[in-house]
Amino acid sequence: MFPVLTTIVFLPLVGALLLLLIENRDGRRDAVIRWTALAASLLVFAATLLLWSRFDPSCADFQFVERHDWIPSFGVQYFVGVDGISLFLLVLTGVLTPVALLSSWESVHKKVKEFSAFLLVLESAMLGVFVSLDLFLFYIFWDAMLIPMYFLIGVWGYDRRIYAAVKFILFTAAGSVLMLLAIIGLAWMHNSITGTGYSFDLLKLYDLRLPWQYEFWFFLAFTLAFAIKVPLFPFHTWLPDAHVEAPTAGSVILAGVLLKMGTYGLVRFAFPLFPSAAAFFAPALALLAVIGIVYGALVAMVQPDLKKLVAYSSVSHMGFVVLGICALNVQGMQGAIYQMLNHGISTGGLFLIVGMLSDRRHTRQIAEFGGLKAVTPRLVAVFLLMTLSSIGLPGLNGFVGEFLILLGAFRWDPRYAAFAASGVILSAVYMLWMFQRVNYGPVTHDENRSLPDLTVRERWVIIPMVAMAIFMGVLPGIFLRPMQPSVDRLLQRVSREAVARAPAAGRTDVTLRATVPADVRVKN
Repeated sequence: MFPVLTTIVFLPLVGALLLLLIENRDGRRDAVIRWTALAASLLVFAATLLLWSRFDPSCADFQFVERHDWIPSFGVQYFVGVDGISLFLLVLTGVLTPVALLSSWESVHKKVKEFSAFLLVLESAMLGVFVSLDLFLFYIFWDAMLIPMYFLIGVWGYDRRIYAAVKFILFTAAGSVLMLLAIIGLAWMHNSITGTGYSFDLLKLYDLRLPWQYEFWFFLAFTLAFAIKVPLFPFHTWLPDAHVEAPTAGSVILAGVLLKMGTYGLVRFAFPLFPSAAAFFAPALALLAVIGIVYGALVAMVQPDLKKLVAYSSVSHMGFVVLGICALNVQGMQGAIYQMLNHGISTGGLFLIVGMLSDRRHTRQIAEFGGLKAVTPRLVAVFLLMTLSSIGLPGLNGFVGEFLILLGAFRWDPRYAAFAASGVILSAVYMLWMFQRVNYGPVTHDENRSLPDLTVRERWVIIPMVAMAIFMGVLPGIFLRPMQPSVDRLLQRVSREAVARAPAAGRTDVTLRATVPADVRVKN
């Protein structure tokens, strides 16, 4: 069978190597470099669409599996596969990378070759995270992502770029080290319990029944790494600095894909590997998620900087995703996965628009704008659609994800849903207030009177994002149906193992059943 996943993962890396072979003694070859990088990213996008077209939506198993021995003495394999949970994250990565490259066409002028190469290397690492079924391989891709993002922020960012890049590395690396220790501990426990040697095979580790004390600490180590990446309150402080200082392309990828690696990690690794600990900690994680929803919205409301406002909105919106995961029912989990995709489109589109405004005015201060509707009507039109998408207007993508999450949270515990719903209201307040100040009223500054409207290149960047926001809002079933079998199996595994391991954890079955919803319980 043709290794389609390997092709998808490493094609961007091949493109980056090709870029390095292009001599760039002067700026005249920048166009060749840009087009080569764009062609490589479009090939990857086409490959993800081909993968989607051949994916069996009725199957819960991993598909397109590739398995090869890598370091057999330690049980390490090159083991990749895709299911309904990871499929659309691959497609999302394939969509956003060419969009990010196009967005940098006019704004990045120094070291274009290096910039494009780092962006393609970053894409390769992100794709690897979503297909890895060997924990050692997963960790390699997880950490490999840090290097290109560090340079994208630190070299092509704004004034405080070094501070933001170092902060990004320190936060994410700290959590990653703890996760690495837990991964090694899991492999060691596999050998101790089964006597068959070390293994990093995710499917084998799913069936490994750990003593409660190990499951407790391993879950915390994994979850801390993922919570920092989400970022979940109070581990969010690196995100606004990274977003504000990153170039537009970096912000699009950071918001669109990198944050999803944290929530994907919770769904794929932390919850199914440690189901009893997940059921135990789910209320605490949901509480942090709700705090993040409200806190992110309130802080976004008072931001004078457009980019920082959108950054804090990410803290709020990603809190919804974590809440849906913690609900541990079909509606919450599907809503969480769908909201990962929605956030990538909506917030990625908002960062693109903020970048367009910043390129025109060389400022992101809301007070510097005003009355743009009369000057740039097409730009304001797409700005309005992406704003409405972000606040969850029915008929657009954000509504579907938030509705399912709140429904799942209500079925689990109405108190969490009630407080989280306030975040929806606050989101409408700060986003519409920002939109009004930027685009309506009289033209407040003379510099705004001659701003150009959407260019042809910008239309190619933003119109696909608007089209996807509408498409996902009108026809969500196209995305939800392929997720269903994988989500059902995941929840059955978590509930079955959590109930089975309850006595070892020193917890009664009654206590556990109060945590795990009835629609996914499997009797022991």
